[in-house]
This record gives sequence, C-alpha cells and structure tokens, in this order.
Amino acid sequence: MEMMPGSDQSLSRAMANLTLLLPLLNSSANASDADCSEEEQPYKCQFHEDFKYILLPVSYSIVFVVGLCLNLLALYIFIFRIKTWNASTTYMFHLAVSDTLYVVSLPFLVYYYAMEDNWPFSVGLCKIVRFLFYTNLYCSILFLLCISGHRFMGVCLPLKSLEWGQVRYARWVSAIVWVVVIICQSPVLYFVTTSQRCEKITCHDTSAKELFGQFIIYSSVMLVLLFCIPFLLIIVCYCLMARKLLQPTRGTTRMSSSKKKSIKMIIIVLVVFIVCFLPFHVTRTLYYSFRNWDLSCPILNAINLAYKVTRPLASTNSCLDPILYFLAGQKFVKFACPQTAKDGNRSATESTPNGQLRAGNHLAMKAKSLVS
Repeated sequence: MEMMPGSDQSLSRAMANLTLLLPLLNSSANASDADCSEEEQPYKCQFHEDFKYILLPVSYSIVFVVGLCLNLLALYIFIFRIKTWNASTTYMFHLAVSDTLYVVSLPFLVYYYAMEDNWPFSVGLCKIVRFLFYTNLYCSILFLLCISGHRFMGVCLPLKSLEWGQVRYARWVSAIVWVVVIICQSPVLYFVTTSQRCEKITCHDTSAKELFGQFIIYSSVMLVLLFCIPFLLIIVCYCLMARKLLQPTRGTTRMSSSKKKSIKMIIIVLVVFIVCFLPFHVTRTLYYSFRNWDLSCPILNAINLAYKVTRPLASTNSCLDPILYFLAGQKFVKFACPQTAKDGNRSATESTPNGQLRAGNHLAMKAKSLVS
C-alpha cells in the first residue's frame, strides 16, 4: 500500500522537528543531573563520599546489635539483680541508660545511609536522632568523669569519699548531668533540619547553610565545656591516682586486687577517650574550621574522610562502656559472674596481711566518726 504524498511530507517534518528537539532535551537532562550531583555546600569542593554508604550502615548495625545486647544485659543486672547500689553503680546505671537510648536510634541512620542520604521520615525524627547522638556522647563523657572522680576520691581521699561518695550524692550528681547535657544539647533541635535535593531528602548533622556560622560557634562552646574540661580533669585525676597506686604498700610485696581494679579502670576509660571521643572531636573541629578556609580540595576531602570515619568510632563507646561495668563494678561482677567474683574475693582475702586489714578497719572507723 503506497503512502500519500501529503502524509509523507508530514512525516518528514515531524522527524525534522524531533531531531531539533533531541539536543534540547539532552541538554536539559544533563543540566538537571548536574544540579542533582552538586550538593549544596558552603565550600567550593565536591567530596567523594561513596565509601560512607557502606561504612556507616555496616558499623552502625554492628554497634546496634552489640551495644543493645550488652546494655540491656547491664540494665537487667542493675535493676533486678543488684539490690543495694553504691555511687559507682548509680553512675554506671545512668551511663547504660544513655547508651541504650542512643543505640535504639541507630536503625534509622542505618536505613538513611544505606539509601545514600535519603531520609524518608519526618523532620522531627531527624532532629531527635541527631539530638540522641550528641546527648549520648556528652552524657558518656560526664558520667565517665563522675566514675573517675569517685574512684579518685576512694584512692587519694579515702576519708572524703566516705562522705561525698554516698549514693544520695551520686543521684543528685546524675540528675545534674542529665539536666546540663539536655539543656546544652537542646539547640541541636533548632539547628538540625532536612533539605530536599532532586528526589532525595537530606537529614543534616549540622545545620542549614544560613545558620552554619552560628552552629560553629555553638559547637566550639560545647567542645570546650563538655569535652576539653572533663578530659583535662580526668587526666589530672588519673595522674594523681597512678602516682598513689604505684607507691609500694607497707608490709606486702604484691599489688592488691583493689589497686589492680583501679588500674584496669584507668586503662579502659583512657582507651574509650582515645579511641572514641578524641579522634571524633579533633576531626570534627578541623572539618568545621576548614569549611571557611581557602584550602585545596584534596586537603578538604582528606579531612572530610577522616571525620566520616571517626563518626562510627564515637558510637562504639556504647559497646565499650559495658566492659567498664565488668572490670570496675564489683557488685556488677558479683551478680553477672558469681564464681569469678567469689574466687577474686577469696584471693584478695588470702593475699591481704592482717596488719593491713587492721589499719584499713581503723581508718574506716575513724572516717565514720568524723562524718557522724
């Protein structure tokens, strides 16, 4: 069947018009893709962050599973097994509560980074998840400071520890820690927001572009108040404790079990700070500062890489804190591992000279008379 001349001419004109439209459509699509590929950043460089879509979901999933199991076990022992609490038990319980609240928020971040920075939930939930991260971070630091201060008083100021190391003071201090951290971190609920770019919604861990300058000032203040000062206090306490613990005890040649436990606690807390808290705060400070400096893109990309790597390290404190309960909490070990605690107490009793026991009893009686 032959085509009519008019229809042939119409088809030719349609093909010509389509040929003219194709370059325009391709240029429009390429421009749209370019807009979607350029992330809104207050600096000139575009970072290569594909690695975080594997690193963060995997690391957060591990922290969620391990941290949730260990902290739920710790909470069970604290609540149902330990009948009488001391100051250390009180601080450790609140530390476990803080860690548990944080790890239950991790599945949202696992999904977010697995979907390559696409937040399908509400803006309020984005704010809460980021708020829980920083609240847990600084609650952990302050409760570790409380545990370290309590142990410092027991080693270096035993008479004072009998008065200020009582449970009622520990409860007041724990309440103050929660109030201070919540007040200090409440601006996170204001700064953190979401933004839509193409078909994805980003849940920012900093702030919107127009508020970034204010966010840097706020973060710097929190760095000094909630990290630098507690870290320096812990270092001073541990230096004084180490000097006291390393002094030879009169009448014995072996280090007592209480001294060994104190040294273990010093090592664990320092490991938590060096592995979890210190790298995160250093790289975050550099990351925020370098955004306003005219540096080369390779340097900016390197510090961005370091910052993204240290974020999951900061989360691992939720898994390392329960180790502190086992090694530093005598009552916790007693109910978690009864046979181990019994053997440790027996060995400590057998290795303690009678003269040292009498001196310790005399010191305790004298302290009680002064307190009363």
